[in-house]
Amino acid sequence: MGDVLARNMPGRAVRIAACVVTLSATLPFLVVQLSGAGSLLTFILDLPHVAGARTACIVIIGTLMIIYAALGGMRGTALIQMIKIVILLGTSAVVAALVLNRFGWSPGNVLRAAQHGSGAGPAFLQQGLQLGTSAVDRLDFIGLQITVVLGVACLPHITMRLYSARDVPAVRRSMSWAVGTVTTFCLLVIIMGTGAAALVGSRYITAADPQGRTSVLMLSQVLGGAHDSAGTTILYSAVAGMVFITLLSSVAGMTLAAASSLAHDLFAHAARRGHVDPRTEMTVAVWTSVAVGTLAIGLSTLVQDWNVGVLTTLAICIGASAVAPALTYSLFWRGFTRSGLLASLYGGAACALLLMVFSKAVSGTPSAVFPNADFDMFPMQSTGLVSVPFGYMAGWLGSRLDHRRRAADSLENRRLYEESEARLLAAAE
Repeated sequence: MGDVLARNMPGRAVRIAACVVTLSATLPFLVVQLSGAGSLLTFILDLPHVAGARTACIVIIGTLMIIYAALGGMRGTALIQMIKIVILLGTSAVVAALVLNRFGWSPGNVLRAAQHGSGAGPAFLQQGLQLGTSAVDRLDFIGLQITVVLGVACLPHITMRLYSARDVPAVRRSMSWAVGTVTTFCLLVIIMGTGAAALVGSRYITAADPQGRTSVLMLSQVLGGAHDSAGTTILYSAVAGMVFITLLSSVAGMTLAAASSLAHDLFAHAARRGHVDPRTEMTVAVWTSVAVGTLAIGLSTLVQDWNVGVLTTLAICIGASAVAPALTYSLFWRGFTRSGLLASLYGGAACALLLMVFSKAVSGTPSAVFPNADFDMFPMQSTGLVSVPFGYMAGWLGSRLDHRRRAADSLENRRLYEESEARLLAAAE
């Protein structure tokens, strides 16, 4: 991401900011994925759901992640991503088909059974069961949707894939496939989720894991038939393999994004000002992969008993509040300056982090990270409704003030933008 942002506004400050935001967005996701891996792997291996077993599983997954990111690099992680997509879509389609077949291929029957199995009754099929129904809660829901759309699209480990494509047609083909597969998978997730509520029941799902991360595995056991039948064994093995390779590919990609930013943006350009041999940079990237992976493993073992879903929200909010404004202005505004870029990156990320710390997701509610504490001053669980406009406003204000103070630099930024405008917006050579 640092290369894209520094194309029109080169400088050490831009590289450092890109690295800081990349780490701020990827580390929380890594912690969430590895913490979930502990619960999932203990369930797959039929180990006691205790801290020691989960810690061992987190270390196993984290070690594999480090090895794959350090040795496989971009090509290795891309390969495992492609294998994951085939297994993920194929297995999910089979599970969804079995759910629908169990209820006579009627989505209405599935929803009615899920309503009963969820324990929530009629509220299961109504909006507001999770976030509430008050005016503030509805605004929170809207903000969450905006944040998800902008944030996921701009996360560093996602955009990194686009930057590594060989040409623009390849990027467009990749995006077409990505949109199609993600949409299909989201539809399958709805069927599998409601099927788990209908056939397994929320009481058993939350008893196995309070966050419900083992629900698909439990669903496969129910759909396979008798407990020791061949159908159950085959389906459960397929779903377990899907879960394992999905976790491995996700954490490896995030580790690679964080390590690449440290090696390329921070070490090669910010510290050495671009005077680094490619082999040296690759060596640094390998060791930073080890460092990032080790840090993620350590953090995951410390917070494995927390409700770490808030970290997912935080990472997405940082992507939507910091990265999205920076990329949007870099692409479409000639008057965007270095000060505006730094203001949007640091301002958006800081706003999202500050509001999240004092939100209902961290304290003040039974589902919060600290349910017994009460320092929530921000009445929402997602910060996007405030932090996203703040990120855009910070970028605009920083650029306007920069225009007045540094007219010469602003003209140079405008010239660099105009030189690359056709290539940025229309892929013209």
